[in-house]
Amino acid sequence: MPRHSKPVVVVVEPETPGNVGTIARAMKNFGLTDLKLVNPPPLEPDGEAYGFAGHAREDVLPNADEVTFDEVVEKYHTVATTAITNEDSRKHVRFPYKTPVEVRESLETVETKTALVFGREGRGLNNDELERLDEICSIPASDDYPVLNLGQAATILMYELRSLTVDETQLPDVERERATESEIERFYDNFGNFLEHAEHRDHKRPKTMRMIRRLIGRAHPTDREVHTLTGLFRRATNRFDRYEDETRD
Repeated sequence: MPRHSKPVVVVVEPETPGNVGTIARAMKNFGLTDLKLVNPPPLEPDGEAYGFAGHAREDVLPNADEVTFDEVVEKYHTVATTAITNEDSRKHVRFPYKTPVEVRESLETVETKTALVFGREGRGLNNDELERLDEICSIPASDDYPVLNLGQAATILMYELRSLTVDETQLPDVERERATESEIERFYDNFGNFLEHAEHRDHKRPKTMRMIRRLIGRAHPTDREVHTLTGLFRRATNRFDRYEDETRD
């Protein structure tokens, strides 16, 4: 469960209302509520921004604050976002930079008021703005085309920060519960009996059993999965037995 102050999201001079709506929707998805806009376009209640915002049209978007860039710099620990970075410290305005995962790992260890700052759709944040912000974040993407749509970039970063912002997700905490070892051993016994009938080469059976043990060990099967496999191989073994009885008669 998040223990930190949730970041605010700042969009600097967005050009398209639809992108503001998309960012607001992503904020709603990942537990963020505080949207701040620097020189935004008009956001009409019946316009593109509200159309793109989904349920965020009910709270995130109408409660967005219009602020100045100076106010953001003065009030928050700032994480700037950019697609264009420098490779080393010879040009330090865009270096060093962190990936979204590294940003999350850094913020996990400190309590601070943080602002995630996104730039313009076409140009992003300029060097003068980047110089005034505390950290640089860049999303690893193809070298041939590293520039993401503003809404995409915001969504990816917020997704990676979700452990800091979302108390619970729609997914259960535990993906599956492994079957008991006694049930798994019962499966191995039934599979061993099956091998006695299906594999007549004695030297192959131990190797096959080791392979199955390693496969099941990696798979972490549930009770239902183990019961199904156990029943399948038990029935197959019974058919072998009936076939052998019939051929002897």
